Amino acid sequence: MHLSGGPVEGPDEGPAGGAADVVGARRIEGAARGLLRGIAQLSQILFKAGEFGLTRSQVAVLDALEQGPSRVTALAARTGMAQPRVTVILQQLQEAGLVERRRCEDDRRAVETSLSPAGRGLLERGRQRMAAALLTALDGGAENVERSERAVAAARTAITPLVDALIAQNTPAKTVESEAS
Repeated sequence: MHLSGGPVEGPDEGPAGGAADVVGARRIEGAARGLLRGIAQLSQILFKAGEFGLTRSQVAVLDALEQGPSRVTALAARTGMAQPRVTVILQQLQEAGLVERRRCEDDRRAVETSLSPAGRGLLERGRQRMAAALLTALDGGAENVERSERAVAAARTAITPLVDALIAQNTPAKTVESEAS
């Protein structure tokens, strides 16, 4: 079954279960379409509220660097961007004083990038503005913070199984050979 809008019936779907599978696939496809729209809108609204003063790609790279110093290849994989694009973004962020770059200790040919204190501060302030926007939108005010916190936690809990399932599906399984190398 496909969620991409292509043919739904596959070689294993015969007349016995085929119609039910098609209906099920269409229902999931409709739900996924609505979910994707909602996530995109939420992401866009929160990004604007964050007032980072950067592009979404630049913020994504800063966010990825929170996990610790990284090489360009690791950042490209983590953000889903092409390596040349990440390199350009890192140059821009370095010029703005938001990241620091230095040669790797173990491989002097490679460069490792880390968040600067200014970059960490920018992310923190942006996230505080995003949280304030959520609190305001949920009519949280000081007296309703717990209710707003529960609403945000419920949303996170609702999408976690979807994220986990997709990560598991797209993560290559470790084999004995890959662990030995």
